[in-house]
Amino acid sequence: MLLIVGKDLRERLRDRSLFLFALVVPLVLAFVYNLVLGKASDPDPFRYALVDLDGGPVAAAFADDVLGPLVGDDVVTIRRVATAEAARTLARDGDIDAGFVLPAGFSASVAAEKPLGVAVIGNVDAPTGTQVATAIADAYAGELDTVRVTVAAGGDTRVLERTAPLTVAGAPASMRVLDQTTYMAAAMAILFLFFTVQAGLSSLIDERSAGTLRRILALPVPRWTVLAAKAVTSVVIGVVGTGVLVVASSLLMGADWGDPVGVASLVVGGVLAATGVTAAVVATARTAEQAGSRQAVVAILLGMLGGVFFPISQLGGVVTTVSLVTPHAWFLRGLGELAGGGGASAALPSAAVLAAFGLVTGAIALVGLRREVAS
Repeated sequence: MLLIVGKDLRERLRDRSLFLFALVVPLVLAFVYNLVLGKASDPDPFRYALVDLDGGPVAAAFADDVLGPLVGDDVVTIRRVATAEAARTLARDGDIDAGFVLPAGFSASVAAEKPLGVAVIGNVDAPTGTQVATAIADAYAGELDTVRVTVAAGGDTRVLERTAPLTVAGAPASMRVLDQTTYMAAAMAILFLFFTVQAGLSSLIDERSAGTLRRILALPVPRWTVLAAKAVTSVVIGVVGTGVLVVASSLLMGADWGDPVGVASLVVGGVLAATGVTAAVVATARTAEQAGSRQAVVAILLGMLGGVFFPISQLGGVVTTVSLVTPHAWFLRGLGELAGGGGASAALPSAAVLAAFGLVTGAIALVGLRREVAS
């Protein structure tokens, strides 16, 4: 078996297309996708202007307790201007996305029957920024209504200075996802893994066409060793190729894959799953071209459903549930667990599911491949 594995590996190492599918193409595509989509996943802060014509405690609470945390979290930037007309000019010239105007007497009017409101000046070319600014103002106005009722009922008026209706909190570890760079590197890695592992298994068909399979089967060894050798060849190529891709994407693109042991378990599980699925496809083909075309269709369809082109988990509902029938989704889910700060054990459930994929599909493929060896 080891002799056959060595022979197949030497043959595949002379095939330049293997290096393209295992390393070059995934890296290039990950870089391009990250370049194109990275801006959308990490947008610039909203640019806002603040006009404080009041100078009272409620206006100060809006500036410090509402807008301040948003500035600290790089959600918005604040530019203080003296007049509403200056804010309008900035919005008209496209220098800001929106402006807040706190009118004179704003703090004093909170306890009145008809309090003054926060005016929002929007940039017509920045509808999203304007909508967010309006939502911030509405949230603050709603909180002030609650405070006004409290004051009217004889409550502590100092609550006016402690109003903070908006907070920006980090997501819990269980909800964190991969950053854009790592996500695209991982997605391309699992997608092209299904093309890479095909090299070892499809050689069965190549050797049958060339007549060398008959000679190998004439050797005084059990025939199952031939199938095992082809599977081992695919596993070795997949593990080495994906491992090199992980290291290369980390060094060249700054991808952060997480705990090395956890990543290794996911890579091995992913390789087993890809090998099993590919073996099942190869078992249905009669020619190498037929196997290649079928494998390409299966790899792309599973990749799309598994979320390699966009985070399918964002869609939620039935689509997310259906995606779990693909190894791709479990591979990315496992990496997401590592990104949430979990150690190697956090990736073990996903790695186990990937290995199960490989065992089940491998068992299905074994029936067809045994006929291939016997024919």
